Amino acid sequence: MKRLAVLISTGGTGTNLQAIINAIEKGELKAKIVVVLSDSSDALGLERARKHEIPYEIVDKNTDLVAILKKQYQVDYICLAGWKLIIPDSFIDSFENKILNIHPGLIPDSLSSRVKNPDGSKALWNRGKFTDKAIQNFLDSGASYAGSTVHFLSHDFDFGPILGRVFMKIESNDTVDSLYSRLKHKEHELYINVLKKLCK
Repeated sequence: MKRLAVLISTGGTGTNLQAIINAIEKGELKAKIVVVLSDSSDALGLERARKHEIPYEIVDKNTDLVAILKKQYQVDYICLAGWKLIIPDSFIDSFENKILNIHPGLIPDSLSSRVKNPDGSKALWNRGKFTDKAIQNFLDSGASYAGSTVHFLSHDFDFGPILGRVFMKIESNDTVDSLYSRLKHKEHELYINVLKKLCK
């Protein structure tokens, strides 16, 4: 059984963490969350960890994440779920192709390429934009589709080997809240489906 660590921060509500918990409890995902790390004791996701009796730790920028995750918890995969602290290159090197990130944009397969939406238009990467700002960019740009990508973290910002993408048609009356709410459901499904494949 694969051992997972989920890294959360303040600002999010812990829905990606909850989606992973739900999939494990239903027997759909053959894995175990061995620890939740947060950069703040106020992160809402910690309530979910406590409710499901998952070990958690509060860390800061000086914490040796490699020592905690590799030596103490011996994790197989690390799931970023709204993590805000800068991840050092040494950490990425220690867990090459083991750190999963979900980005509210459609990351291409290569730095010189672009993803196409289902209607053939060029999809937005939203590089450097997160959460509400990324969703607002879909709306401001007049995009036909929003989307999210799960990828392995690499040294290139918001880029790495692609594990899956989802698309969401933008409606004429969409707001940031309405669009993000619909996209979140697809994000959760994507994250779980990617983890299922990795944890077989």
